[in-house]
This record gives sequence, C-alpha cells and structure tokens, in this order.
Amino acid sequence: MKLDRITINPACMNGQPCIRNLRLTVRRVVELLATYSNREELYQEFPELEDKDIQQALIYASTYLDDRIVELSLNDETVA
Repeated sequence: MKLDRITINPACMNGQPCIRNLRLTVRRVVELLATYSNREELYQEFPELEDKDIQQALIYASTYLDDRIVELSLNDETVA
C-alpha cells in the first residue's frame, strides 16, 4: 500500500512523520486512538483527520514494531 498521506519534511515538526503536512504526527495519531474510545469524539476534536489518515498512520507505525515475544509475569505492570 502506498502511504501517500504520510509526509516527512525536515522543516515541519523536526522531520517527524506527519499526516498530510499537517502539524499532526503519526505518533500523536496513534496516541489519540488509544485515548479516544469513540472515533466520533476524535473527529470532533480533530476535524482535519480522515479515516485514510488513521489507517495509514497505523500501517506506518506497525512497520516499526518487531515481531518478537516478550514474556511478562503476572506481577509486571504496564507503564505508559
């Protein structure tokens, strides 16, 4: 899939991958998806976001994750 909505511009947001040259980074979009349980609320707060933006942000972010197994004990806590 062509990620034509992800832009990288050294003059914008320190060269971080952004959505369509907006000042909205891929990282921020992923954080917003974790924060907003209701997409309609997300779209109200960020009306410039479109479904395709979110889809491509998730695809882009997933390319940087390793496919490895990390074993957690029952006593381990997740820290955000």
